[in-house]
Amino acid sequence: MGSVVLTTLRRKREVDAAIRDTFGKVLVLRFGRASHSVCLQLDDVLTKSSWDISKFARVALVDMDSEEIQVYVDYFDITLRPRFCLKRHYM
Repeated sequence: MGSVVLTTLRRKREVDAAIRDTFGKVLVLRFGRASHSVCLQLDDVLTKSSWDISKFARVALVDMDSEEIQVYVDYFDITLRPRFCLKRHYM
């Protein structure tokens, strides 16, 4: 998936362990697909900021293409709607 630095979770038990084992920090789970360019852009932002937020947050990527992960996709009612940000230049 997106990053070498961030952990990618592909199995339900890995997500369960991340939720169970993260104490005293915010757990940020980015559900997405490596085939979506917006997800890759977000992965880049999360990777660059992961060191800065490491004292209070843990970031992990969750592979939505994995069949085991569909339990969480359904439970959290996650839909993947990548959006592109267009910058407007005003004069």
